[in-house]
Amino acid sequence: MLAAIHSAAVLGIDAYDVTVEVDCARGLPQWFIVGLPAGSVRESRERVGAALVNSGFTIPPRRITTNLAPADRPKSGTAFDLPIALGILAATGQIPAESVRDLVVVGELGLDGSVRSVRGALPVARLVAASEGRTLVLPAHNVAEASLVSAVPLASPRNLVELVEWLRSGGMLPRASARCAPSARERPVDLADVAGQESAKRAMEIAAAGAHNALMIGPPGSGKTMLARRLPGILPALGEEEALEVIAIQSVAGLLASASTLISERPFRAPHHTISDAGLIGGGNPPRPGEVSLAHNGVLFLDELLEFRRHVVEALRQPMEDGSVTIARASGTVAFPARFALVGAMNPCPCGQAGDPARRCTCAASEISRYRARLSGPMADRIDLHVHVGRIPVAQLAGGRESRESSASVRERVERARERQRARFERVAGVSCNAHAPARWTGQWLGAAADALRLVAEAAETLGFTARSYHRVLRVARTIADLDGEHTVRDAHVAEALAYRPVA
Repeated sequence: MLAAIHSAAVLGIDAYDVTVEVDCARGLPQWFIVGLPAGSVRESRERVGAALVNSGFTIPPRRITTNLAPADRPKSGTAFDLPIALGILAATGQIPAESVRDLVVVGELGLDGSVRSVRGALPVARLVAASEGRTLVLPAHNVAEASLVSAVPLASPRNLVELVEWLRSGGMLPRASARCAPSARERPVDLADVAGQESAKRAMEIAAAGAHNALMIGPPGSGKTMLARRLPGILPALGEEEALEVIAIQSVAGLLASASTLISERPFRAPHHTISDAGLIGGGNPPRPGEVSLAHNGVLFLDELLEFRRHVVEALRQPMEDGSVTIARASGTVAFPARFALVGAMNPCPCGQAGDPARRCTCAASEISRYRARLSGPMADRIDLHVHVGRIPVAQLAGGRESRESSASVRERVERARERQRARFERVAGVSCNAHAPARWTGQWLGAAADALRLVAEAAETLGFTARSYHRVLRVARTIADLDGEHTVRDAHVAEALAYRPVA
């Protein structure tokens, strides 16, 4: 007897239809799983077999063949346990075959028949939403995540026995609901905690307003990490579509502890400098998102930037330009979104004291040159804001934080600037802020005065800017104008943007 159960598999952060076909035929008692299953899928024979027996069902001594169609695409994960179990029960007549016709089933089974959580519930729910009239059956732990797609009917049995009782009753499956509310924005740290460093704070505000890349250079203890850690506090909240993308990535990566609240905070990822290129960019088999994708729509902070292996940092160049990462394997190609703002922090020399008037640098000129050469020219060219963070005088450290500007007031300016950018790029697909605007944008939407364009052209000639540097200066100048509430980019905005470019 033959049975077919609708299920789904996740590729990247998208899902595709999988049909679990189960055939129980006469012959020697054997069980085969075909359709390019990975090791975790082949092991489902043992989990499903034990779960069926321990739940009081029977597995007839027959030749069981399970096919995961389409058979030419690799399958991995444990989400096929539950549909395989239902397929065996339907193929052996223990549940009516028509009872599973309009279901899409995902879930891992425990040996006692309990239904356990899986990765990628949100992409699966989005897929089911595109096909009308189907109910998604999934673990209870994944209901809150899947409920973000409001159009999908959900059912979440606690165990296999409960699901079979529902199907045998012939009625509608009980609907599960756990609608998500926006999370409250917690601010454990504030920009007012940072004494002095007004120029660096201004650079962080510009970076937040336009999603620009930034690099802070200064001696140890000058506050570079403190500034970077407070950047999320001045970033605008995620939009609904942005939040769904972030949740989908975290779900696929297995990092979504709970989706009972809709994520509103932008991601802030700070990997250690010993990270591998696969950990940063993504990889593995099956491919998993790396730190650049986990920072999507947020910030990737690389502290002690020059301590990262050079080939790891160089791997950032392509996702910084394209906003996505494509991982190619023999089994196929997977794309993950990676639209992030890079923030780096580095010392000016190996001992960290170069340029510090209070301490003497012990490094030779050749050592400083080799040290700074760890950051390649093409990589430095992709960073919009190069900021010097000097040592803070003790007198400033003793001052109270009450007189310093808080993150809340800075965030208000950033949100107003982002709103102007959203209105500007309303009809441009994939662009919501100045840093992501294509080069051709400068002529159509820049709105620069003639003297401002003349100033940046003269600076480009004098300093030997690349075409990329030229356009990045214009983007930063546009962001500064947005912060000032100006419709026109003026020479003062260009002059400030030029101050953040490195001088060779």
